[in-house]
Amino acid sequence: MGQLTVVALRGVVGVLLAGSVFIQAVLIRLLASGSGDPDAALAAVRTPVFLIVVLGAAAAQVVLVCVWRLVTMVRRGTVFSLDAFRYVHVVIGAFVAAALLVFALGVVLAPGEAVAPGVVLLLGGVVVAILGVALVVLVLRMLLAQAVARDVEAARMRDELAEVI
Repeated sequence: MGQLTVVALRGVVGVLLAGSVFIQAVLIRLLASGSGDPDAALAAVRTPVFLIVVLGAAAAQVVLVCVWRLVTMVRRGTVFSLDAFRYVHVVIGAFVAAALLVFALGVVLAPGEAVAPGVVLLLGGVVVAILGVALVVLVLRMLLAQAVARDVEAARMRDELAEVI
């Protein structure tokens, strides 16, 4: 991975991380201020929705930090090691947690007249999409496992060849 690519990716990750922290701070401040909604249906789901969004932003932050660490490993040439699996596992877990949070949001919004039924259906589609991303990362994890196994095998063969020579 080129230096320009690493710098660009780190810039994007940094901006997204700062934006998610800002969103969390604003939402927590709004929740703490307790400004009343004129609509009673929205007021009943306000706190759970804010908490779900804050936790969703935290899941996104976990993914961003893991991506930052993986980019660092790529730059150093150590991504094909067992240490990379820790970050990939955390990313998969964060995507599953995000899917569960979106599902919980759909459950919170489904009863009553707070939102249209189509919105809840769209949230169900978002859950499926997020789980699809988790599956893609799982497939990439399997590819990483194959690459690490080949790297270990190549190192073993080099050692054997060095002993013969």
